[in-house]
Amino acid sequence: MPAARPSGGLARVLVTLLAGAAVGLVGTFAHRMGASMNIPYGLILAFAIVGLSTWSARARCGASGVAWHLIACSLVAWTIAARSFGNGTLTPIGFTGDLPYFSQHAGYIWLYGQILWQIAFLLMPARWFGDAPTDGGR
Repeated sequence: MPAARPSGGLARVLVTLLAGAAVGLVGTFAHRMGASMNIPYGLILAFAIVGLSTWSARARCGASGVAWHLIACSLVAWTIAARSFGNGTLTPIGFTGDLPYFSQHAGYIWLYGQILWQIAFLLMPARWFGDAPTDGGR
């Protein structure tokens, strides 16, 4: 069994929580890349990381894994958004001005989008996340 899929139930939940927290942190740092040029490649990268990690959580722990991942990822992302560090904030939201669209809205798109993206993985069929071989429809 691979190391990414520990055998104990508690170990699986712990790996899922740590992965969710790491994704929330990395995604929060990455989501604003390109926003000032109105090219949201940081958001695309952040959502890709969330998708890969959520898929792994669902494969590792089932639907409850998505719930644990969602809690950890959202907790980290929203905590960082609620606090300002030094002279600025990592997730600027709620401002207007003569700025590109993604400069103004990347924070909201990240905070709400990562929740919706993880819920989408929860609604997908369970067979998409199993590691059992298929019989080719026979």
